[in-house]
Amino acid sequence: MKKRRSLLFFAALFLSIALSSCSKPPSPHDALQKYTKLWTDERFEDMYAMLSKKAKENISKEEFVKRYKKIYQDIEATNLSVTPLPVKEKEKEEDSDKDQMKLPFSVKMDTIAGPIQFKHEALLVKEKGQDQEQWHVQWDTTYIFPQLQKNDKVRIATTPGKRGEIYDRNGLPLAVNGTAYEIGIVPGKMGENEEAIKKQLADLLHIPVEFINEKLNADWVQPDYFVPIQKVAKSETALLEKARNIQAVAVKEVSEREYPFAEAAAHLIGYIGNITEEELQKFKDKGYSPSDRIGKRGLEELFEERLKEQDGAKIYIEKENGSTVTIAESKPKNGETITLTIDAKLQKTIYENMKGRAGTAAAIHPLTGEILALVSSPSFNPNQFVLGISSEEYKKLENNPLKPLINRFAATYAPGSAIKPVTAAIGLELGVITPEQPKTITGKKWQPKDGSWGNYFVTRVSDRLQQVNLRNALIYSDNIYFAMVGLDLGPDKLKEGLHSFGFGEKLPFPYPIPASQISNTGELKPGPQLADTAYGQGEMQMSMLHLAAAYTPFINHGDLLQPILEKGKQKAVWKPQLISSKTAATIADALKQVVADPNGTAHGAYMNDIPLAGKTGTAELKGQKGEQGKENGLFVAYNTNHPDLLLAMLIEDVQNDHGSKYVVNIVKHIFQTVKSH
Repeated sequence: MKKRRSLLFFAALFLSIALSSCSKPPSPHDALQKYTKLWTDERFEDMYAMLSKKAKENISKEEFVKRYKKIYQDIEATNLSVTPLPVKEKEKEEDSDKDQMKLPFSVKMDTIAGPIQFKHEALLVKEKGQDQEQWHVQWDTTYIFPQLQKNDKVRIATTPGKRGEIYDRNGLPLAVNGTAYEIGIVPGKMGENEEAIKKQLADLLHIPVEFINEKLNADWVQPDYFVPIQKVAKSETALLEKARNIQAVAVKEVSEREYPFAEAAAHLIGYIGNITEEELQKFKDKGYSPSDRIGKRGLEELFEERLKEQDGAKIYIEKENGSTVTIAESKPKNGETITLTIDAKLQKTIYENMKGRAGTAAAIHPLTGEILALVSSPSFNPNQFVLGISSEEYKKLENNPLKPLINRFAATYAPGSAIKPVTAAIGLELGVITPEQPKTITGKKWQPKDGSWGNYFVTRVSDRLQQVNLRNALIYSDNIYFAMVGLDLGPDKLKEGLHSFGFGEKLPFPYPIPASQISNTGELKPGPQLADTAYGQGEMQMSMLHLAAAYTPFINHGDLLQPILEKGKQKAVWKPQLISSKTAATIADALKQVVADPNGTAHGAYMNDIPLAGKTGTAELKGQKGEQGKENGLFVAYNTNHPDLLLAMLIEDVQNDHGSKYVVNIVKHIFQTVKSH
């Protein structure tokens, strides 16, 4: 038994000697490979474990980790890559006999100031460990940056870029980098009146005292510092004067985004605001930081990528003697300046003439397709949102029954009789009707003789005419005539005709406006739905911009133009030769008579000096036939002598304002105002 144990002992001893003689001696190259891998992965605690005893005497683990983390965080280092550089095989073989070695490595990273890249040498020293000798890194501050000495500081200076601005067709500003005023408190000047001052300022700014306390209790606040409380627009002169008269309150000018046309263009232009955590995640690869602001609505959001500025930055080392060494530098880049086809004065004129009523309007140049105005009423002041709207003011907007936060020009509505010229054009093109061929209609209500509609009837306003041709059907806006045209066309032909005018198709336009629909399912059924759709009721829904564009074939010899929002873009035809020149002329002539004829539904807009053509519409919104519902009034009009403005307007809830006549008067006044300018 003893002999067997002895044999086992000597076998184990022999194996141990054999393994130790075959094991590879420690290599400085392997150590550097391991160290640079930890560095690339930013595992600073593990890097510290590989430092030499001398290096550890000069810096603690806590200081080492903190310095790396802070510098990399401050310079916004990403895509860090640290790699050993190759050395000759002969040198490698000689390395194991030495006690210290210098080996080259390279560092690459992207930063706030652009890419940084450098080569350096690592000094590795052989030190006795618990089991065997190991190679350790004789670290110093030059490993972070070669120019960085022990008592030097890494500094970052930023040069702000400017956000791109938005202008109208005539160079008027719609969204610009302007100024505002910031109201604040100098705490040391409050003296014994602290509580009274805070209460007085809180009442003036409609904010809680707790909000002011929160600002004043921030860690950085000193008695003689200006502590900003709230920004206000330059136009708030009375409020600013009152603020200046409060003890310890100061006012200073600051840079701020400005929206000169305020409510009139708010839904179109939008505003910017502080980036949210969700937005930061969504755009994490786009160069945003938590302190950035971003487009929140409208064109500010839609054109964010083009408008966004890029700040310039410089990373430099401040030496102990005060001199500096630049490590990396990037120049600021300003955002793009965008010029729209919008006429800001017209936009404001339309908005003001709507007098706060709920509604929307789209104005285009009927010969070019350029969008001159996109209005949603009522609205909000985007300057309030940029400056910091109070919760009290926001609640007022949210609880307003007219819903000023809803963008109505990006919504769809039943177009009512305003769609009749389109139905007429489809009927003429397919030969289902001719301009002069009359339909015999008696009375104010009608349904097919077979009685298949039960108690459902199509009604018309006037039964003055019994022989109704196309021209008179448009002048009198005869629902029964167009219901008959719809039935004559049938579901498939009316559907195809409406699709040819862009229904069911997204507008070729950057703004997110939903496609117009002929029905909820996209199909038409024979019977009442088909009849109602032909005169703009049923389940038909249409945006005002699409409605305006749908009238362009009547002015352009049959071409339906593409809406254009940016100045300088070439005129584009969305649907070329959609209808014949003959059909276009027939409809255009009838639209003149809708205004000029004393019996025309739009005769209220008749003016000798401004000859308008157009079509009214009254869309009834009710749950079922027979009940009294709300009505939306519409009017689409253009100047026949100078076709440089085509305006489609809808006003909600006009059932107590003589329906579409209310809208006719507004549109008439707008054309008069535009001419006088």
